[in-house]
Amino acid sequence: MKQSLYIITLLTLFIGACQKDTSKETKGDQVESPKSTAITFPERAKDMTIYEVNVRQFTPEGTFNAFSDHLQELKNLGVDMLWFMPIQPIGEKNRKGPLGSYYSIQDYRTINPEFGTMDDFKALVKKAHDMDFVVILDWVPNHTSWDNPWITSHPEYYAKDSLGNITYEADWTDIALLDHTNPDTRKAMIDEMEYWIKEVDIDGFRCDHAGHEIPLYFWEEATTKLNPLKDLFWLAEWDQPRMHLEFQATYSWGLLHLTEAVAKGEEPAEALNTFVQKDLAEYGKKAYRLTLTTNHDENAWSGTVFERYGEGHKAFAAFVFTAYGIPMIYSGQEVGMDKRLAFFDKDSIDWSDPKKLKPFYKKLVQIRKDNPALWSGEYGAMPVIIQDKNDHVVSFSRTKDDNKVISIINFSDQNQSITTPGSVAGNYKDYISDEELALQADGQLELQPFEFHILIAE
Repeated sequence: MKQSLYIITLLTLFIGACQKDTSKETKGDQVESPKSTAITFPERAKDMTIYEVNVRQFTPEGTFNAFSDHLQELKNLGVDMLWFMPIQPIGEKNRKGPLGSYYSIQDYRTINPEFGTMDDFKALVKKAHDMDFVVILDWVPNHTSWDNPWITSHPEYYAKDSLGNITYEADWTDIALLDHTNPDTRKAMIDEMEYWIKEVDIDGFRCDHAGHEIPLYFWEEATTKLNPLKDLFWLAEWDQPRMHLEFQATYSWGLLHLTEAVAKGEEPAEALNTFVQKDLAEYGKKAYRLTLTTNHDENAWSGTVFERYGEGHKAFAAFVFTAYGIPMIYSGQEVGMDKRLAFFDKDSIDWSDPKKLKPFYKKLVQIRKDNPALWSGEYGAMPVIIQDKNDHVVSFSRTKDDNKVISIINFSDQNQSITTPGSVAGNYKDYISDEELALQADGQLELQPFEFHILIAE
């Protein structure tokens, strides 16, 4: 009898437990969905290409609504992440040029009236999201304009010189430098960033001048406060490994400047392979390194890709899209923009694409999506140098599972020849030309000036 009661008691407890668990999954008469298994950043961005949006110069109107009409073209190009240069009002006091610098922020929570209204931007963000774009906002935490309300309401937020006067940096006379050692400054700045996540639903930040005069603990506080609000992508305009404690991506400025030195003949092309290997050793496999041949600063102050790379501009673009990291395209780059856009004035982009470059850039974007070996960080494969004695040619392979990609690039304006080792012998398809190419063990491969191959193993 006691044994029967014991068994009945156990059965009752078991049934009760089952009923209790079921009630947790039930709401009314419907079963709740299991927790989301959606991929989050940085993995979500593993095959993405970032596109920098210069709203002022993108269209003759220079507005959000006018730019919105171009979203489908960008979708066709294949880019995934839209980085909007600062969209807030630009300071008028000490302004440089007629329209001023995007990076002289007058008010962190409002919209530059030249671009439209807050409702216009919210509509643009929603449309972009509906088309599966990621939207990140250029954030300027280092300084404000001289007529930002903080100047008078919170002068304690700012850095001072030895006489107690608010100071600025370098020759940037249109900005006032902030002091992020003050916890009140940090809190106020993070509150401003929070506004754009909650009210506008942006997906992350490209953080301007992220490591200069800004302590790392500011970013620790920012990510601690903001990451719980939404899955965010963090890109630091800075080139130090420490930034990856809080950021998923940093700028590979060193690689950009080295490509320019190679283009000028100041460094051998082989130095590019060496740089990437050293950079991976310093930053590790997980870090996303932003790779580029141009952006708003390079274009305006250093020159167009044609000025800096000459006839090799496509070869260098092929390198930054396949070597490692996460690549970016600047507004107009995909149509061969051949002028330095004015930084402080209106200067619309010519979209006529006289060099017919858009198909080329579209293929560069697509090759990352199609080939896991080229994905960013730990989700792709590290490049393995294909040994050769020709200092003018860079060659490397990236292999992930059964996907193998080989890049062979002549960075000189002369014909070059390389010997292909047995490790890469096989049949390939050139992703750019769609031609078949067989590499022989210890065979010779002839390259025309600035010729390159991005080969997919068949």
